[in-house]
Formats: sequence, C-alpha cells, structure tokens
Amino acid sequence: MAVHVLVVDDDPSECRHVEDIVRSLGHHAETVTSGEAALARLTRADAPPIAAMIVDLVMPDLDGMAVLDRLTRRSFAPPVIVQAAPGGADAAVAAMRAGAFDFLLKPAAPDRLRASLTNALRIGALESEVLRMRLSRSGALGLSDIVMQSSSMERVQRLAERAARSRIPVLIEGEHGTGKALLARAIHGSSARRGRPFVRIDCSQTGHGTLEQILSAPSEAGTTREPTVSGGTLFLDEIGALPPDMQRRLAELISEQEAGAAPSGRRHLSDIRLIAATSRRLIELVSEAAFDEALFYHLNVLPIWLPPLRERRSDIPDLARSFLARLAPEAGRSFVTGLSPAAMDLLAADAWPGNIRELEHAIFRAIMLCQGAEITVRDFPLIAARNSGADERPAAAEQADAPAAHAGVAVQGQFPGEYPTAAAPLADSPAAARYGLTHLLDDCGELRSIQMLEEEVIRFAIDHYSGRMSEVARRLGIGRSTLYRKVRDYGIAVGEPAAS
Repeated sequence: MAVHVLVVDDDPSECRHVEDIVRSLGHHAETVTSGEAALARLTRADAPPIAAMIVDLVMPDLDGMAVLDRLTRRSFAPPVIVQAAPGGADAAVAAMRAGAFDFLLKPAAPDRLRASLTNALRIGALESEVLRMRLSRSGALGLSDIVMQSSSMERVQRLAERAARSRIPVLIEGEHGTGKALLARAIHGSSARRGRPFVRIDCSQTGHGTLEQILSAPSEAGTTREPTVSGGTLFLDEIGALPPDMQRRLAELISEQEAGAAPSGRRHLSDIRLIAATSRRLIELVSEAAFDEALFYHLNVLPIWLPPLRERRSDIPDLARSFLARLAPEAGRSFVTGLSPAAMDLLAADAWPGNIRELEHAIFRAIMLCQGAEITVRDFPLIAARNSGADERPAAAEQADAPAAHAGVAVQGQFPGEYPTAAAPLADSPAAARYGLTHLLDDCGELRSIQMLEEEVIRFAIDHYSGRMSEVARRLGIGRSTLYRKVRDYGIAVGEPAAS
C-alpha cells in the first residue's frame, strides 16, 4: 500500500534524489523546504497522513533538531530519518538520542535509504496500532483511527461523523465480523461524550442482567444509585435478539427521552446515547412480528450500513498491516514484520465470508506459521487452498460437477450478496442487488418450472460475470462441461468469453 513520505530539505538536488528513491518503493513523496512547513503539513486535516519523514539536520530558521523537539510534544508522530552532511556524525547521534529513527550521511546510498525507510514504515505501523489500542481502551478511539480509505466506506464515514455530532439513536447494520462494535466505539470517541462510559451489551447472550439493571428504576425510593452508563453511550450489539418485553421497555425509554422528559422513576437514564447494531435486517424481523415496530422506527433514525470486506477490498492491505503490527508482538514473534507482495495479493483477492474478523484470525495463524521476517503465501494454506485450482478442473470428468471448495457463500442469517471475482483484487466491488433478481411465479401467479428458473439463473450468471465461463461454473457449483451442456440445451448464445 502506497503511503505519503515527507522530505524536508532546502537543497533542491538532494530533494530530487530522495524523491526518486521514495517513489522507487511505490510510495508518494512530498517535499517542503523548512521545518516550519513540515510541521504545518503534519497538521493539515485535508491531506493524506504522513507515514514517515526524511529530514535534513541543517536548515535555515527551524532546523532538524528543532523539528524533532517539536515532534516529541505530539501524542503521535511519524518516524523520522535524519540526514547529515559528511562529518556530521556527532549531530546525527544527537538526533538519534532526540528520537530520530535512523540517520544517513549525504548523499544517501539508494539501497541504504530504501532499507531504512522500509523499517521506519514498519515501526510506524506498529506504534500506530499500539496507540489505537490504547485509545480504544480509554474510550478516546475516534473515526480517524479506523481504516476507511475505500470508496465504499465514504458514506459510512460521512454518516458516522454526523452521528458523532448528534445525540440521536444510531443503527449500524452489517454482516458478522464487519467491525460494527469498533465503529460504535469510534462514534462515541468522536462525540462530546468521549471520556464518558461506553457500555456494550451483547443481546444475543442468554442472560440480560446488566441491561435489566440499566432499564429498571432504582429499587429504593430516594436512592441515588446510577448505573455506569449515565452520561455515556449504551451500545446494544445484536439487538435483533433482544426479548420482546425488553424491546418494548427500550422503546418506551427512547420515546420518553425524545419527548424531553426524564424517564419516570429512572432519572439515571435521562442522559444516555443509544447505538444499536445488528447482523440481521430489522425490517425483515418487523415483518415477521419478531421485532417491536415502534423500537425499529426509534432506532432507524440514522441507519448506517457497514459494507462487508469483499466490497472494500482496497482496505485489506492497511487492515492486514494493522493486525500484523499488533498481533506479532502479542504472540511473541516480533521478528515477523511484513507480508510479501504475493501474500498481499492473495489476501486482496479472497472473498472473506467472515469479513474483518476472519482476516484478523488468518493473520494470526500466518504469524504463528511464519519462519522468517516476512509472511508469504505458504503461511496462508487455508486461504490459498480455497482460491486455487477451481478454474482448471477437467471439463469431461463427472466429478467436476461437485461444488467448488471456494468459501464464497453467505453465512446463514447474514445479508446475501455476490462475491467479486479475483480479478483486479484491490478494486472495491459494489454489491449486486440483493432481492428480486428471479421471480418464482409467472404472470398468472403459477409456480415456474425448475427448468425455467435454471435457465434464467444461468443467463444472469453469464451476463453478471461477463462470459467468464469458468467463474460462472464455479459460482453455480457445477462443472464446466455441465455448464456448456446446459447452455446448448437452453440455446443460450455466449459471445467470446473473457480469459478464464
């Protein structure tokens, strides 16, 4: 994943030299000519974050040592590589003591600078993840601390920022493992309630004692008992599993709050923020009379759909590096510091039916299997197995009719959606329409035959996958020979298929 590196030097020729080396690693190089300009660039909210800095020690006005001194006062600063002129080794040592990551003598050898920058970026990623964990535990985790660079997350970010500025209830919908709890915590950490209690209750668990206590009035008249949620945020995960009686009580509580009155007998609930999350569509539960309709409309004021990982594939490299930076030290394997390009391509091409949670577990297993400093494809045997060999099955073999081993199936109870092809692995893939693609009844209201439905599904699949017959066969769970036979039987015209 390309990052932005800030080059700070008042020598134009040296700047061009360093810029070329940075770009040879696939990163973006930005140049400023003074220390003041460098510090101003770090504080710009409308520009991409700076992942590392390469700073000259000798500059007019604010020199490299002064820049290092200013950076030590920040809660988090990118790693800094300092450059010194020949004979300036003593100054470089002093810079290392002041917090610099590494020092180089001008003109920097390309291989030496590449190695130093690569190591600095790895350390910076580790420090960033540690900071994120610390902020999460303290309730100060904000929206800027979450990986949301893909185009499919732009709307999520806008809605989450709007939610953070208000106190209205928020409903976060998404498949299992998409990070709904993390988003809820970030909304809390970005709001005026940051630093106040954030109470999470999993409604899918059998016992609801904590929620019962929160919703109940104090047992003794005149007591001032206040649950820890007072003034903070109450996060109800998997709210679709909440029992009906508690759904009604929660709807009453929200209704009283919206009316501007303190809930009768429950003064401790007069100032709470409610965020709910679900992996099932609540509107469907309402239609099945399995969820309180009044509560649904109270919660659905600001709904946020959190897309699955297969629809935000360009975020996978950043997520993988973040998990690696955190999990490797926790597992006692700090020597594992990176992923090979082939391994990153493998991760970016997978469908990830378990979403971000599955990616995290896969990174942890790879860390434990890795024998060197860099994770490779062989350290992801399960992911590699379900993504290999599916397109090259014998066309005439009857066993080719068996379903493919690819894990591209929606987990029961989650939102259905198409899994993208492995081509262009880093492209964000919008989900196909989730309902109404095939009709079971004809115009007269009679059930359509299996053959008619099968033909329509095959025609749709060929069009959806642009004539890639191997992909169509794999997604339909049939062999290519069977697919071509059905195409002939139904008289489906297939143009020149794309390369399979």
